[in-house]
Amino acid sequence: MRAVADTAGAGATGELPFFVYGTLRPGEPNYELYMRGRTAREEPARLEGALLYDGPGYPYVIEAPGTVVGDLVTAKPGEYGELLTVLDGLEEYVAPGDPANVYDRVARDVLSAGGTTVSAWVYFAAPRVAQELRARGRLIAGGDWLAHAGPYARAAYSPARQAGPAHARPGRAAPAPSGPEPALPPLPHSP
Repeated sequence: MRAVADTAGAGATGELPFFVYGTLRPGEPNYELYMRGRTAREEPARLEGALLYDGPGYPYVIEAPGTVVGDLVTAKPGEYGELLTVLDGLEEYVAPGDPANVYDRVARDVLSAGGTTVSAWVYFAAPRVAQELRARGRLIAGGDWLAHAGPYARAAYSPARQAGPAHARPGRAAPAPSGPEPALPPLPHSP
């Protein structure tokens, strides 16, 4: 698996598709809110070398031996820049290596349903979040958010129930423009 940090936006690698694995998957609440009408194509895909954790209520991917199930989403022509900005805001990605990041956006090779390896943007848990998840997070068996999160869990995190800025998440206040790092949501203790 190849890892490429985003050091200059998408300019160095082109307009990559997005590998989405949770609430941004087609049919999920954040897809409807942030991606509908901005995509040209979606297809099932999988990410090797990663594990999926419940954050709780929304997922995080961390680097580890395993497989995560998701979708490869390609932006419509002319929508890429805006979609990238919207997703960076939603995922609380500020810049490469920024300590305020909740997720880090990195390029990874993803296997499409057709068997083709495609380089795509993937939002991984930032290092401080990944450390918390490894210590006391809840691993999602099988790496598939859709199989894990039933209708009750999806309703609890639907766009209609999210208040505040687009990047605010349930159980966590929106990050301040400056000052201390935003607080992480409490993670469940492992069973």
